[in-house]
Formats: sequence, structure tokens, C-alpha cells
Amino acid sequence: MLSALELARRIEDGALTPAGVIGLCAEAIAARDGEIGAFAALNIERVRRRAEASADALRAAPLRGLPVGVKDIFDTADLPTEYGSKIYAGHQPAADCSVVSLLYRAGGLVLGKTVTTEFVHMQPAKTRNPRNLEHTPGGSSSGSAAAVAAGMAPIATGTQTGGSVIRPAAFCGVAGFKPSYRLLSTVGIKCFSWSLDTVGLFAAGVADVAFASAAISERDLRVDRAPPGTPTLLLLRNHLRDEASADMLKAIDTAARAATMAGARIEERELPDVVLEAHRVQPIIMEYEAFRALAYEYDNHRASIGPVLGGLLDRAARIPSEEYDAARRVTKRARHAVNELLEGNFILTPSAPGAAPRGLGSTGLATFNRLWTSMGTPCVNVPGLRDASGLPLGVQIVGRFGRDRSTLEAALFIEGALTRVI
Repeated sequence: MLSALELARRIEDGALTPAGVIGLCAEAIAARDGEIGAFAALNIERVRRRAEASADALRAAPLRGLPVGVKDIFDTADLPTEYGSKIYAGHQPAADCSVVSLLYRAGGLVLGKTVTTEFVHMQPAKTRNPRNLEHTPGGSSSGSAAAVAAGMAPIATGTQTGGSVIRPAAFCGVAGFKPSYRLLSTVGIKCFSWSLDTVGLFAAGVADVAFASAAISERDLRVDRAPPGTPTLLLLRNHLRDEASADMLKAIDTAARAATMAGARIEERELPDVVLEAHRVQPIIMEYEAFRALAYEYDNHRASIGPVLGGLLDRAARIPSEEYDAARRVTKRARHAVNELLEGNFILTPSAPGAAPRGLGSTGLATFNRLWTSMGTPCVNVPGLRDASGLPLGVQIVGRFGRDRSTLEAALFIEGALTRVI
């Protein structure tokens, strides 16, 4: 993998140029993307020319001219945006979405569009897991996670409505960051659920993803300038532990033991009943909103929508508004309860039920993600652990809404603690 921080430092020192980094990415793409299928469209030569023409200005910018893979639901003015759907084959937006514009402002360069599942739902796309081509990379941000894992890009963007950043990051063995809800703008990004859609990022390690997030958001999110503090970590007794594989439970125990050895405090807690109820009703909110966000596609192109998403939309058409409104009220109360629980604390929990499932017929389950997306909390996948077969296992740090930097610091603490025990 390519460390965004290390590449940025080498560019800053003059040991490397932005065009040189693009060359490294191009070599990896040529060598591996034929079998992995991470990219839906590429921009290599145009980006290389831009990097060469603007080398001095890029070197002084926050992202130092680093190339970025952009999920193919982000509108881009100079590359097609197809939303993972044949309905939009060859579709060319007139303008960049907000996040892509901010990426350019920060001195990043769009290397290409990464593969997404259809309209960010669970219909698998063409991408394979770089760690084992017979396994899913997760979804919906499948191409972004795979591109970073295969060294084809140091940074990639994603979105999460259920588990579409944290889960593929875990399956592919990279760092994934789902910020607090609305920390990064969704303007110009294909909507699936306006109450849940959250822009996130992928990079090799926690400090790398924090660096990229800081540059794009223009916020103080970097965690590489001083050692992280010692966190208090909560282990949840009553939230889905029976849904985790034996390897994943072992991974959580390993992370907790490593954190304790490094000085962290570990406490066991139970989630309040209202939070458990919010987990139950999250699909009501997501599906009700998806049926309306995709109203044009459903009403005019139903036959061109895949069976997985089509079935969801058919079911969602029958959800009464009263049920949706009740789910929203539960979620609002649950967010207050979660914020109280996470005041000064962080939750340590699985990023997924286990390692990436074998086969390409599924993107895996968002079991351990959709509650935290619904709560709007910042979440980080911490890479580094593996199951008995060598596939990556991710552990997840969940922080209080709006405490994104401290959540990244807690994740960096876990990442460092794990390096000392594995």
C-alpha cells in the first residue's frame, strides 16, 4: 500500500514529485486492475500532465498533489459518472460535486472513478478483494477500498449509508473513516438516504486517512504530530456479539488486551433500550428514503434496476409515512442516549461480522455498522489483524458525534497498540 503521509512528506522534501506518485499508481493499476477491477474510469495521462504543469503549486498545497480515487457516485465534470447503473451508462455531469471541488482546492488530483455497487446498494459489482480474489471486497465503496489496498491510489473517497466505508475497509485491510454526519458535504453525490448518507475516506493507515480528511475538510483532524492520548474503551455486552465470528471475537479480545497493555481503560457497558430500538428501525428510514430518492429511476427505468435493489424498492413502496416518522423519532432519542454514553469514551466493536465472505455474490453484512451510521457518530476501521486464513479483520472505534479528531486519535492508539502484540 501507499502511505499518503509518507508520499506527502517526500513531495514536500523534494524527493518525489506529484507526477512521480501518479507513475507509481499507474504501474500498480497496469499490474493489478485487470484482475481486481477497482476502477470504472481512469484519468491517468490528463492527471499526469496537470501534475507536471502545476508541480510547484501542488507541492505547497495540503494534499501535495496526491492522486485520489473517487467513488463513481460523486459527480465529476471531466469523467463519466454512472452510479453503478446501466441506466446512466456514459452519463457526463456538467460540474464536480462539492467534495471533488474541495479535493482540488486542497491540491488533490482525481486519478479515476472507483467502482460502486448499483446506486450504493448491495448488488455486487465487478471488483474483487486484492487480499484474495475469491472473496468480496465489500460494498458499496468496493473499488475505493480495493484501490487503496492494492497500492493503486493512496487515498480514495467513499460513502456510507449502512456500512459502505467501514465494512469494505475491514475486508480489504485498510483504514476507513466515516466522519460525523454532514462533516463532509454530500452536494452533487447521488443520494440514497438523505438522513444517513455520509462521505468517508480510505487510506493505508489511520494517520493517513486523518491527514486526507483534514486537508479536504479544512479541519484540525491530523493525528500524526503527537502521540495519541490514552482512551477509555467500552465493550458492549448486549449488541450483536452473537453475530460475530469466533475469529472476530478473538480480534476484539486481542485489541482490548493490547489497549490495556498500552494503558487504556476498558469497561463493559450495555446499550440503552432506545438505542437497540434505533438499530431495529434503521432499515425503515433507509428504505423509505431510498424509494423517494430514486423515484425517477424506479418510475421510469424499473426494468433496468437489478434484482437486489429492485426488491428493496418494491418493499419500500409499502412503508407508511407514519412508520417512517416513528422511526425518526426513536432515532432522535437514541442519538441523545449515545452521545451521553460516549462522553469521554469510545466504543471498541467489530467492523464486520468476520473476514470477507468467499464468493462474489454478496458484499457482506452491515450488521455492525448501520446503527452507528444512523447515530451520525464518527467511526474508524483499524486494520492490522487477520483471521486464521490470513484475511484481514477490522476492529472499529466509535466516538461521540462531533468528536472526530479524538476518535481518530483513539483509533491511532489501537493501531499502535496492535503493532506491539501481533
